Amino acid sequence: MPPVEEVLRRYPDVGAPLTCKPVTQGLLNHGYRVSTTRGSYFLKHHLDASTGDRATIVRQHRATQRLQSLGLPVAPPVEDVEGDTVTEIGGRCYALHPWVDGLHRTGDQLSRAESRRLGALLGAVHIGLERVMGTLPEPAGRSGGHPSPDPVDTFTLIDELLAAARGRRHRDCFDELAEHRLLERRALLERHADRRPPAPDVPATGWVHGDFHPLNVLYRGTDPVAILDWDRLGVQPRAEEAVRAAAIFFVRPGGELELTKVRAYAGAYRRASGAGTAELAAAVHRVWWERLNDFWILRWRYCLHDRRADPQFPAVSALVVWWTREYEAVCEAFMG
Repeated sequence: MPPVEEVLRRYPDVGAPLTCKPVTQGLLNHGYRVSTTRGSYFLKHHLDASTGDRATIVRQHRATQRLQSLGLPVAPPVEDVEGDTVTEIGGRCYALHPWVDGLHRTGDQLSRAESRRLGALLGAVHIGLERVMGTLPEPAGRSGGHPSPDPVDTFTLIDELLAAARGRRHRDCFDELAEHRLLERRALLERHADRRPPAPDVPATGWVHGDFHPLNVLYRGTDPVAILDWDRLGVQPRAEEAVRAAAIFFVRPGGELELTKVRAYAGAYRRASGAGTAELAAAVHRVWWERLNDFWILRWRYCLHDRRADPQFPAVSALVVWWTREYEAVCEAFMG
């Protein structure tokens, strides 16, 4: 548990601590709901080495403070008596945020109108970040486009994961599905290896949230009331974030995308962000290729021995197969 009393001494206005309960056990950081004599707060323990240094955290905090001034639904940290937002104790960094009541909603819980609102919200985030980040330094080594995955490396990874799935002493239905999907993916890659995005193809970039998905958006009724977890804030291809988010929000259990809602979402995103259809088409292709070469859930299970993402695997692994088959329909939905 974090040193709650020591942290809260820096924030005399929030009251004395009563309870502290874990609310997330994410791969990057830990979070706690802290109840005090004056209210409830979210205490974040920044653990990840790549995003948990003081300067990076302060950049995130300044960004959310400025976005709030533009009217965007964010939850900036509480400032301590000296105006700081990061408390460092024993070499560890903590931040205190107001507690925001709300629920997470997936795409199947959103109407078409609410899907449009979600796309407009992400577009507003990208435009807002463009406005507020001009005076903040760009994160070193994390800007611009990224090279598309090399299928040669992916074939090697597939062989390693196949060996892990086949080598388990007590195989279960997940291992059987993993083996099936790995063999299927290898065949797809062999068939489509010539469609790798070319190296010089670097799409338009800009500041992005970096991890925009249902668990990082809180709703109260139909209203988005808080965009959470800005650890991945950075400079990346903006349209790719829009495509990745849609592929998480609007995937059905069987692995299909709800294209009617994707079309509504993407149209609103284009209008709000100013992104053109060519930019969205390039993003769809790059994210499709990224998904075709990605096995993060199997990495977690077989390499990190972490099964928390296992329930996502059936839909995620089926999506890329469906997406490959319905490639033109997906592109049309994003381009309108």
